[in-house]
Amino acid sequence: MWSRERIGAWIESAPAQRFIIVLIALNAVTLGLETSAAIMQRAGPALLLFDKIVLGIFVVEILIKLYAFRLGFFRNAWNLFDFAVVGIALVPASGPLAVLRALRVLRVLRLISTVPRMRFVVEALLQAVPGISSIAALMLLLFYVFAVMATSLFGQTFPDWFGSIGASMYTLFQIMTLESWSMGIARPVMQAFPYAWAFFVPFILIATFTMLNLFIGIIVDTMQTMHGAEHEAERDHIEDAVHDDASRVLRRLEQVQSELAALRALLERDKRH
Repeated sequence: MWSRERIGAWIESAPAQRFIIVLIALNAVTLGLETSAAIMQRAGPALLLFDKIVLGIFVVEILIKLYAFRLGFFRNAWNLFDFAVVGIALVPASGPLAVLRALRVLRVLRLISTVPRMRFVVEALLQAVPGISSIAALMLLLFYVFAVMATSLFGQTFPDWFGSIGASMYTLFQIMTLESWSMGIARPVMQAFPYAWAFFVPFILIATFTMLNLFIGIIVDTMQTMHGAEHEAERDHIEDAVHDDASRVLRRLEQVQSELAALRALLERDKRH
């Protein structure tokens, strides 16, 4: 009879997780095939049957984890993510809830919780949220200042682009993405305002090249910090293991020395007699 600990170790083992990864990948392919009317006419029942089988396996996996880890299952954020994704797939997709049928593809996102490197990237992004939030607030302030300036300078001549704060912020967002910013916006504005380049160029330099690089820098720094923490934890684990082994060896040597001393004393006593 397997204990809860053995069942938990088995469901989290590499072979079991590789099997789940294969199922998720195959299910992603079949969900994509279901969007083709021609394929559904030929192999629709088989695809739907496979989808139900995969969903059943995912449900069994969740139930096994609930049995093995009990309340500890809900202390792991990735387990909660898997539980939510599988739970959404179990909602009947009929009547007013038919729109939830499209959410079945969320099962593909389970690859994130199953593949360690993907999980590491997501965890790094989540840990970088405080720094990203600060940069986002700074960028929002930058957009607001430039939007007010653009509305005051170009609003009357180009009301579709800069007629209001909202329109200006949307136009500036398009400029930040460098999507048709020159021929589509900047040059037409420069025909009416020859020195408009003095507005657009600094905005692009600050918003596109500086702010976005700050986003990337924060994420990269967070990932490096997490890598360092992982290496530090591994080093501490190795040092603890080495220390425990050395302690056991020393205790064994002391025991052997005591036995040798007792044996030597016994031999000396026999010689006297």
